[in-house]
Amino acid sequence: MAKKAKKRKSAPAQPEAKVTRNALMMRAKELGVKNFRVLNKEELRQVLAEDATQEKIDKVVAGAVARWKSGWGSRKGKK
Repeated sequence: MAKKAKKRKSAPAQPEAKVTRNALMMRAKELGVKNFRVLNKEELRQVLAEDATQEKIDKVVAGAVARWKSGWGSRKGKK
């Protein structure tokens, strides 16, 4: 008896290769981006984009640092 040929399912197409935040942080570190640890994933992508200028990188990093520093403060109003 002849065996039936099985249909192969093709792998689902991935929209983009999933890149972790850690991988993005390591690339930013290699490029010498300051304060790369406070950047979120979207900001890391903006900084590592091909068309990113130094002014744009500085602006994104400054915004992230300001956001990070706003979490530090006195507890006067939290009672």
